[in-house]
Amino acid sequence: MALPACAARALGPPLQPERGAPARTTCPRRHSRVEAELAASRPGSVAASVRAGPPRGVSRGFNSQPLLDEPLKAASSLVGAARAPLFALLLRGRRRRMHDLRRRWDLGSLCRALLTRGLAALGHSLKHVLGAIFSKIFGPLASVGNMDEKSNKLLLALVMLFLFAVIVLQYVCPGTECQLLRLQAFSSPLPDPYRSEDESSARFVPRYNFSRGDLLRKVDFDIKGDDLIVFLHIQKTGGTTFGRHLVRNIQLEQPCECRVGQKKCTCHRPGKRETWLFSRFSTGWSCGLHADWTELTSCVPAVVDGKRDARLRPSRNFHYITILRDPVSRYLSEWRHVQRGATWKASLHVCDGRPPTSEELPSCYTGDDWSGCPLKEFMDCPYNLANNRQVRMLSDLTLVGCYNLSVMPEKQRNKVLLESAKSNLKHMAFFGLTEFQRKTQYLFEKTFNMNFISPFTQYNTTRASSVEISEELQKRIEGLNFLDMELYSYAKDLFLQRYQFMRQKEHQEARRKRQEQRKFLKGRFLQTHYQTQSQSQNPNPSQNPNLNASQSGTQSLFQNLIQNLTQSSGQNLSPKENQESQKQNPGQEQSDGNTSNGTHDYIGSVEKWR
Repeated sequence: MALPACAARALGPPLQPERGAPARTTCPRRHSRVEAELAASRPGSVAASVRAGPPRGVSRGFNSQPLLDEPLKAASSLVGAARAPLFALLLRGRRRRMHDLRRRWDLGSLCRALLTRGLAALGHSLKHVLGAIFSKIFGPLASVGNMDEKSNKLLLALVMLFLFAVIVLQYVCPGTECQLLRLQAFSSPLPDPYRSEDESSARFVPRYNFSRGDLLRKVDFDIKGDDLIVFLHIQKTGGTTFGRHLVRNIQLEQPCECRVGQKKCTCHRPGKRETWLFSRFSTGWSCGLHADWTELTSCVPAVVDGKRDARLRPSRNFHYITILRDPVSRYLSEWRHVQRGATWKASLHVCDGRPPTSEELPSCYTGDDWSGCPLKEFMDCPYNLANNRQVRMLSDLTLVGCYNLSVMPEKQRNKVLLESAKSNLKHMAFFGLTEFQRKTQYLFEKTFNMNFISPFTQYNTTRASSVEISEELQKRIEGLNFLDMELYSYAKDLFLQRYQFMRQKEHQEARRKRQEQRKFLKGRFLQTHYQTQSQSQNPNPSQNPNLNASQSGTQSLFQNLIQNLTQSSGQNLSPKENQESQKQNPGQEQSDGNTSNGTHDYIGSVEKWR
């Protein structure tokens, strides 16, 4: 079957009529307009031309639909007849896939065309808007001369100035340590390391004046020696969490062995069957449940070395550590804990060799526990040890007659207890604050030169925070814990000053390392430059003895330069580090004249600081 000429032109290249069939060169009258529109459209899109509308002169009325259907059927039959020889060779599934591919190609080309035109329209409108803004800004320049030329030159000058400033800034402050490179407008704000966990700025105005020795807490703790860390655990200060960090979260040569189902862990020194930590999770409550400063200082040496002869006891250093908490939050947390049935009856409260009597320390409740106690009843008990607990547990109770309140007046007793607690806290090897978990971790690592495996987590939602109290009750709790309030203010000031001091010291050390590295690179450059010049000037040293003498003098000067650089780097080391470096390199004193030894010594010192 042959196609009409107009349909063949619309659908593709002309087709040859079959043999024996008469060739038709004209289209039927009723299909002339439809085939003309098909010829004007793209080959293959028959339905598109039909959907565009009815032929000219045909209205969209009742009789127009049959007229549109017949040409569409005729055209589709013509297309099927034209493609029948090709599609007959393909399977039905492959024909369907080819049909879907053509449809997707048409849809993709349409989307690309719409996207291109949309972007062109957007760019055109943006150009007009920028032109209007530019004319508003640089309007006064139009009277002076050509506005476009002037504005283009000014814009180019501004761009060049900006690029120059960026290059200079990168040269002056390379890396990410420069605070000026933290552009808040182009990037998300980075957390300030000096900002505390409760979003209050740590760059405060100090209330207390501390010396450098009070701020610099760096303990020479040798875990392989005889020193001991003693953890003073105050109730409801987060000490349980910190105690677990000490036995499970520290990078050690010989980690603590913690078995499943057991609260205590075995924390032995490397190569010894002796503990380096005295805490709840390592040695248990060996000095009583939640032993205070008075109990620990008299009990720990006897527990650790009690079985040894006095002449064989090593000279130990006992490094005391503790954790403090906001007094109001700690008080409410202890009240909630007592409500659940906690009593701490196993606490010994030993002072001056004996526990207190029932008259010196009466009980606030009758029965086995104080469970279900309301807050008002908890606050009304005058013998409640929750009042000013942190001051009592950190002070030396022997100074005030232990628990005998008749030894001195109450006002004088409170003053002595507060001053004793402040002094003991200041001279402790380390103390942390529950409200500053990350800073607590940082100061412990810097103090003992021991790193934790995973970072501490700040828990701002606790049982105490869920208790809603009125302002009147809060003031009353602060009045009951007025000594703890004063101690916590003192401890917070000292804690944040130590943190700032250690951070500044760390930055100074990093700056000093960079300076020493620059000196080392300068020395290497001079050495390479000297060797290059000597090789280029004297290719055959045996033929020029005078040049050899001058080279030996120049080489001696260069060796003196390297030695001076090495000595200047060694002056920054502590005496202990110098002794260690001398022990590691005993033969360097005999070969000071050798340039390579001085250079390698300097490289070793730089690598050690790094």
